[in-house]
Amino acid sequence: MAKIEQKSTRPAKAEPKLLSGGNPQIAKGYGDAPVQAYIAAMPGWKREMGGRLDALIERAVPGVNKAVKWNSPFYGVEGEGWFLSFHCFTKYIKVAFFRGQSLDPVPPGESKSSDTRYFHIHEDEAFDEALFSAWVKQASQLPGERM
Repeated sequence: MAKIEQKSTRPAKAEPKLLSGGNPQIAKGYGDAPVQAYIAAMPGWKREMGGRLDALIERAVPGVNKAVKWNSPFYGVEGEGWFLSFHCFTKYIKVAFFRGQSLDPVPPGESKSSDTRYFHIHEDEAFDEALFSAWVKQASQLPGERM
């Protein structure tokens, strides 16, 4: 008698698609869950760094609001808008401080927007948690972006 294979009636959990540069495609959503889904889908070394960034932001800004928009995690203060976002690229993570020009010291990456400044995190470079946390605290106290 031949053995009959039965297919599961449960839908298979689909892994998030990685867009160009390895950026996870995560549905727009508000709260911690979509941000954690994004971080879990970050490829390679970026996953651990994404978790570190999230933890540092939470520590610097207790009760921070979170969302995923345009396939990127956003962090903000309720009623004040978004102050930071990050995005995966092939060789680095790009952190955007929406009012970065007002931070001290100013993050090194320039933007087409006069207020926004970027900070790039590469795999083999030292990451200064104290400086990053200081930027996050400062950024959270500035007017945020409404997006």
